[in-house]
Amino acid sequence: MSIKKHVKVGLSALALSVSMHSVAAEDPIKVGILHSLSGTMAISETVLKDTVEMLIEQQNEKGGVLGRELEAVVVDPASDWPLFAEKARELLAQEEVDVIFGNWTSVSRKSVLPVVEELNGLLFYPVQYEGEESSENVFYTGAAPNQQAIPAVNYLKDEIGVERWVLAGTDYVYPRTTNKILETYLKDQGVADEDIMVNYTPFGHSDWQNIVSDIKSFGSAGKKTAVVSTINGDANVPFYRELGNQGISASDIPVVAFSVGEQELSGIDTGPLVGHLAAWNYFMSVDTDANWDFIDAWIDYKGDDTVVTNDPMEAHYIGFNMYIEAVKKAGTTDVDEVKDAIIGVSVPNLTGGYATMMPNHHITKPVLIGEIQDNGQFSVVWETPSTVAGDAWSDFLPGSRDMIADWRKPMFCGTFNTATGSCGASSGEMAAEAE
Repeated sequence: MSIKKHVKVGLSALALSVSMHSVAAEDPIKVGILHSLSGTMAISETVLKDTVEMLIEQQNEKGGVLGRELEAVVVDPASDWPLFAEKARELLAQEEVDVIFGNWTSVSRKSVLPVVEELNGLLFYPVQYEGEESSENVFYTGAAPNQQAIPAVNYLKDEIGVERWVLAGTDYVYPRTTNKILETYLKDQGVADEDIMVNYTPFGHSDWQNIVSDIKSFGSAGKKTAVVSTINGDANVPFYRELGNQGISASDIPVVAFSVGEQELSGIDTGPLVGHLAAWNYFMSVDTDANWDFIDAWIDYKGDDTVVTNDPMEAHYIGFNMYIEAVKKAGTTDVDEVKDAIIGVSVPNLTGGYATMMPNHHITKPVLIGEIQDNGQFSVVWETPSTVAGDAWSDFLPGSRDMIADWRKPMFCGTFNTATGSCGASSGEMAAEAE
């Protein structure tokens, strides 16, 4: 072959290489969305799918990130916990997404956890949960118990004078572990066994007449009584309806809920529920410019001025912006690079402050307690003076109080035991034990 032909072939190969590299550089950043669009959790999760899609659209209008557009890849795990794992594997192994935003229930997250650890994915989890977990592949943008459950109980005890406690939850890992923490905490505070009532119901439970009657009877012993509710999904609608049917007002037996927000209340008459409480880290009624801008954008996106916003939506807003900033900081979507870059990243929240990703993959959050209003909104009655950093491991469980998580090198461990000075089991192994 002549020198001229060699040069032509070489130039052609170089041009092809440059062209392929250019195309690869412009491939979209694929964002997996793993939320139930059907089944019992659709009432809560569908709106989170829509939130991520809105955030993707907004980011693309800004030019994407690193010169690349973002592309949503949506699946429906259908409130089926094993299906969550299958869909997570589909997103990571087949669709090759760069990041996943998803899950609501802890049982679904624990189903997904071994998959994202095995395939080295990134999962942003936006809902309050029971703690007792820290994975290098998961970023927990919802509240840990010290950012919701413990402050709520303290409010009821100190501000309302509650002495008897009903711990009512859906029968799965989040309510059971949270209530285990709360039972230990309450007993440490001097509450007697007979002053604590615990009740669990299955997902989608609809017949609340007898249970609400039992709650009413428990609250008639002459001591101020409150319900701490970890009831999840569409079971909340008949639960609150039955409270109204049996004439239980907030002045009689206040309910503080950890999984009921504006979205869940939008489906029921809230008149009889006025004064009942919820503990979150965000309410739609928060009066800040950032929040009003977010609400306006949400209304425009949905084309409906009656839509509401809620706490897990804000958690996705925070998590999404943290991911974008980490990708910019790392200069790549490479999972390990992003994991290193995101620790310490701070982005605005919607309540007027900033959220920071801590070394344990939990974030800083304010704690707010709100009263239900007759328009389905919440009036904030109490809040922490500053943000609170999320604890991965509870101080109120014997097996956890010596545990910390720190995903910075050289520790790089989610289960470091300060008493023994060693790193324990992986989060995946501990998730299996918890089940």
